[in-house]
Amino acid sequence: MARRAAARPTDSELEILRVLWQKGACTVREVHHEINKSKPTGYTTVLKLMQIMTEKGLVERDEGQRAHVYVARLAQGETQRQLLGDLLERAFDGSAAKLMMHVLSDKKASAKELSEIRELLDRFERGQR
Repeated sequence: MARRAAARPTDSELEILRVLWQKGACTVREVHHEINKSKPTGYTTVLKLMQIMTEKGLVERDEGQRAHVYVARLAQGETQRQLLGDLLERAFDGSAAKLMMHVLSDKKASAKELSEIRELLDRFERGQR
């Protein structure tokens, strides 16, 4: 089956991706161990999810060893950008201002977060990223 562009991960797939982003290349057993620390999950469930994620193009599998080793296909930041871009288009008509106003009105930001947001806005105004 030909692999498509990376699909939007489900919540369960994001849990697996978080482990891979934090730990790097892992076997199914290693991912299962990490997920089981916070949420009891069957080994075969994790295995099946990782097989599906391979088909979806979310992870890549190295079959060169006895235990297959998986890595996230995209970096965490790239996946977050894709998810945010999708949310921005679907829920906020592409308006970053609407998104930010909603986020800031819904959850109180810390002084440090507000300072970082101001700094980011200042850089954008100066044409920097």
